[in-house]
Amino acid sequence: MVGRRPPVQSRKAAASAPDYLKKILTAKVYDVAVESPLDLARSLSRRLGNQVLLKREDQQPVFSFKLRGAYNKMAHLSAEQLARGVICASAGNHAQGVALGAKRLGCKAVIVMPVTTPRVKIDAVQQLGGEVVLHGDSYSDAALHASALEKERGLTFVHPFDDPDVIAGQGTIAMELLRQHQGPLDAVFVAIGGGGLISGVAAYIKAVRPEIKVIGVQTVDSDAMVRSVRAKKRVQLGDVGLFADGTAVKLVGEETFRLTRELVDDFVVVDNDEVCAAIKDVFQDTRSIVEPSGAMGVAAIKKYVEQHKLKGRTFAAVTCGANMNFDRLRFVAERAEVGEHREALFAVTIPEERGSFRRFCEAIGTPAHPRQVTEFNYRISDQQVAHVFVGIGISKREEADKLARNFERHGFTTLNLTDDELAKQHLRHMVGGRSELARDERLFRFTFPERPGALLRFLEAMQPDWNISLFHYRNQGADYGRILVGIQVPRGDRAALRRFLDTLDYPYVDETDNPVYRLFLR
Repeated sequence: MVGRRPPVQSRKAAASAPDYLKKILTAKVYDVAVESPLDLARSLSRRLGNQVLLKREDQQPVFSFKLRGAYNKMAHLSAEQLARGVICASAGNHAQGVALGAKRLGCKAVIVMPVTTPRVKIDAVQQLGGEVVLHGDSYSDAALHASALEKERGLTFVHPFDDPDVIAGQGTIAMELLRQHQGPLDAVFVAIGGGGLISGVAAYIKAVRPEIKVIGVQTVDSDAMVRSVRAKKRVQLGDVGLFADGTAVKLVGEETFRLTRELVDDFVVVDNDEVCAAIKDVFQDTRSIVEPSGAMGVAAIKKYVEQHKLKGRTFAAVTCGANMNFDRLRFVAERAEVGEHREALFAVTIPEERGSFRRFCEAIGTPAHPRQVTEFNYRISDQQVAHVFVGIGISKREEADKLARNFERHGFTTLNLTDDELAKQHLRHMVGGRSELARDERLFRFTFPERPGALLRFLEAMQPDWNISLFHYRNQGADYGRILVGIQVPRGDRAALRRFLDTLDYPYVDETDNPVYRLFLR
């Protein structure tokens, strides 16, 4: 975290906090925006022992807060400016706000978006009548191109964050929040991209209820504001992460930097896994799926509470957007358990001999205290030892180290991979391949009911007189688990193998003659 910095005066003339209070109170946003609900996150509040409130900007007509600032800026333009049209650069949410505002005001809107923008946001802008121009990999790249088009076409630029009218429009969120919750409120957590949202929120809160902390949130790979506050000057990032594309800004605004440095109390930096876990938290409480930037405030509350050991407090997070690419949900589901510290990953080395799988399974848990195996990957590669990639369900982070020590006590060399990005992102999908040691191998797909302890029972049942040369399992959250198993069986034992498979009482498919198996595994 970064502590609050003392107020400083900007070299350029800028509106003071009282001026922003007036701007926010008179902002024109409700022609297009709605007063978003302030919902209690009941399940998360119980888990954290603190009251967590969600300011639901994901429920705006364009599923983001951005239409507030965009429309407020456009509503203050002259008739001549509107007649020429407007232009903006945006990763998507501001673009939709500008497109909707232009449609409402009857003017043309050109939207420059990074080529990395999710398709759902591009389609939404086009459906609102905006002309989309794709350019560059980030907001900053798109902004440079928009600046050139602005001069070339004589358009008026609508900045996504570094403009007093835009900042004032976003500040109406805080105005609503404090009206909706007039009781004790310890802190409001706000995601930061270029800084428009937190500048508006902080300007209002510090003018009306200065005792409430305003805490900014950035991701580890898009932390331009945090670095700028530390350096006491704006710092431009060479590159930004694109998972939370709504906050992927290389350089924050001049005015937003001034306001943030002067008014924001603290910062929390979160990683992608923590954001994925927060998306899941919001879904469990609201049955709504927010985009990564929309979950950053929730992720920060969880981290802040854990680091400061807080109980009985009241916190609010602005869930600032819900323009989620559906395909990204695969990544979110995969990483949420790790981000919530509900899954630990290990590389475990066990002897390549009969009975070693059983001994390893017994070390994972006991009949009285079984543990959920979430992933189990293995491919024979050595005559002496077997290297197993295993995922195990946990309830808190420190259990991962305890499990690793327990495996070591049982004689299994163990590497804790829970925080290893290479393992989480790539290697878990690459365990396998061809093996010269996999002679007389038969390949089978099994299906079994996905219940607590079901995989362990399956592993215990898989104890024939033949060697297991391949094993692949990943819990996908379905009702049935699916396992791929390679078994080395001499030709003379094929009938005995068939009898053994029948006794398992699990549906299976013999994949030994599958051409894909021959191409990649045999």
